Amino acid sequence: MTDIGTPDAPAIESATPALCRLHLGVELRKLRESRNMKGAEVARRLIWAGSKITRLETADNGVVEPSDVMALCALYGASEETRDVLMAYATVTKTKRDWWQKPDVRDVITPSFKAYLGLEAVASQVKNYENEYVPGLLQTEAYVRVILGRSHAGLAPELIDKQVAVRMTRQEALTRRLAPLEFIAIISESVLRRPVGGREVMRAQLAHIVEIAGSRPNVNVQVIPFSVGAHPGMNGPFTFLTFPAPGTLKPIVHLENLTGAGVSRREQDLKRYEASFRGLQALAPGYEESLSLIETASKEM
Repeated sequence: MTDIGTPDAPAIESATPALCRLHLGVELRKLRESRNMKGAEVARRLIWAGSKITRLETADNGVVEPSDVMALCALYGASEETRDVLMAYATVTKTKRDWWQKPDVRDVITPSFKAYLGLEAVASQVKNYENEYVPGLLQTEAYVRVILGRSHAGLAPELIDKQVAVRMTRQEALTRRLAPLEFIAIISESVLRRPVGGREVMRAQLAHIVEIAGSRPNVNVQVIPFSVGAHPGMNGPFTFLTFPAPGTLKPIVHLENLTGAGVSRREQDLKRYEASFRGLQALAPGYEESLSLIETASKEM
């Protein structure tokens, strides 16, 4: 039987409900498969609807009842240690709310972006190519305020503050204790050379990128220099998300423009954008050289 390891309890307690739901679903499926049981058999034994097993294993429930987890652990013969971990996951989903669902920011998050935040919160890896902006997960507060001020002219200051808070909170995925997000960013040199907010704001922004990418092993940044000429990212920015259990959630591509945003799970789109990202990685200098390019741009700002 496959059991999961001893938890870092404080890490679980500080994790988002979305992340706990995903980890819980993955581990419940592993336990079921280790017993060679089909979902229909589990549902029959517990007198549940068959769809309930699917929702639990695919993290499709907003809240997971600890009593349901207890019943599954008993049926699967899970160890006491495993049961305690899974119960801790379920408790988080019962006692906490995902930050993007809270009333204080709900009015500045569109439905499509809310859906994306839910996916980003449980992704194991995000690959992002940007040709106009610093990637959102690496933006400073000052940089965000300038961008929002230009794209949302006339928006009330308190709403700007909320949107800034949303951007800053998203970045906690990079530093969370439980399964920090692996973030691989490729940015066009034009992003480095555009003095958004003036030279001081931009210098601080570039220094922030260097600091984060240089200090966190889960964050890597590469730069596409002007000198490479034509490249696979010239059609625009994109974000490629993958998840810790391929059988639970398929990878997605997220695309955004002035009129909205959307995601695709179509196999042909995934292959196309994954190939584009690999092509960009091959063309760009390595991580250390790319950070040197960012530092040079800062000095020349």
